[in-house]
Amino acid sequence: MKIQFATARRCLNPQIPISLAGYFNVRMWDRVLDDLEVRAVLFKHGPDYAGILHFDLVTVPLELCDLILDGIHRAGITELTRKNLTLTATHTHTGPEVRRSIRGFNPDYLPFAAQQAVEAVREAFGHWREGELVSGLTADARFLFNRRYWMKNGRVKTNPGKLNPEIVRPEGEIDPEIPLLGIRQNGKLQVLLCNIVNHADTIGGNGVSADWNGFLRRTLEAKLGKGSMVCPLAGASGNINHFDVSTDRGQTCYAEAERIGKGYAETIEKALAELAEVPGDTMKTVFGEVAVPPRRLSEAEIAEARATVEKFADQSFDTHADMTSEDLAKGTPSVLKFFAEKLLALAENREKMRLYLTGIAFGESVMIASLPSEPFTEIGLALRKGIFPGRLCLVPTLADGTGSYRNGGGYIPNAWNYGRGGYEDTPRSNPFAEETAAALLAGWRELAKQI
Repeated sequence: MKIQFATARRCLNPQIPISLAGYFNVRMWDRVLDDLEVRAVLFKHGPDYAGILHFDLVTVPLELCDLILDGIHRAGITELTRKNLTLTATHTHTGPEVRRSIRGFNPDYLPFAAQQAVEAVREAFGHWREGELVSGLTADARFLFNRRYWMKNGRVKTNPGKLNPEIVRPEGEIDPEIPLLGIRQNGKLQVLLCNIVNHADTIGGNGVSADWNGFLRRTLEAKLGKGSMVCPLAGASGNINHFDVSTDRGQTCYAEAERIGKGYAETIEKALAELAEVPGDTMKTVFGEVAVPPRRLSEAEIAEARATVEKFADQSFDTHADMTSEDLAKGTPSVLKFFAEKLLALAENREKMRLYLTGIAFGESVMIASLPSEPFTEIGLALRKGIFPGRLCLVPTLADGTGSYRNGGGYIPNAWNYGRGGYEDTPRSNPFAEETAAALLAGWRELAKQI
């Protein structure tokens, strides 16, 4: 399939005091380990346009989406709108905090990130080239694990600790498949989108980094040559990470990001020779909105949260140690208080959230179908295998913001995960009602009828 395409990138490294995102405590950045980017990949087929903006950030909140879309419009580019532009993130936990409601956020960063994104789009829009779409599929199960485990007490724990004798089995499955979509020009691969199901949280500390996604991207771009662009799109990995509980090997360090990133790059590089031209001669975009209610909270949950806040009134996050979901599993008092406070805040905010779905269909064989926030892997599998079974389907997540400025997103479990326990089951981490996953999949079933 012939396609016109354009690419550009800009640096997103912070220049102001701001906390890094992804943990519970404030972590003010103090050095740059490797560069953060926003990457623009634009498509044009006849009169139709589509695009992806890919950020080395923890998420793309609705506020940032709105700033970017407004900036693109003011730049005179009316061909790209919310309905045909997917904004997505790698979910790195060593990028600036972009959610206004989280401690350590600096409001001056969002306009900077938005301007960098707009500049990337402007540059790309002025340099269209012609190429051919190619696609393929590979897999790598070495680095991903379902991080929610059934324990001997009949409850589920997230990250219960390595070699924990109370672990019975993982709660759910994994998705090791890696769909690939590329653009060749004169026989040379210029653009590569790879959709990988795994968390980007391997480093910790206060250094700015794109995590393993950065190592993957830099390794493959060095192989592909100057001017190439690689976008490792985050798949549905709300319940997936890289921690192998069967070993006591340390897995939180910069070397771990390098190991995983270069490992994925090795797997993908081997598959590049097998990429095949995408048949057909059509490109179609779809867009949908799904309104979901907030998480339902019982009086007992609210009362328990109030009691926890009172019990640990003297606890705070004044610590230099990273505070993560592992501390929740351990029952660290300051973390228990933190989650109780977040539950009480959610109880005060009962507004519905509007979630956006964007999609690009290339011919009848390739689909890019976005999902918001952090859906569990079974939701991504249902979309890829159930709704688009006859297509190679890439599912970029953390996409297009959530329909609430007060809420910075969160996990979207399956309905059956609620009430079992674990980090993702807490109202602080999952502000969505139980029917959210089903509503998103129903939204995609309706959009699939338009393709």
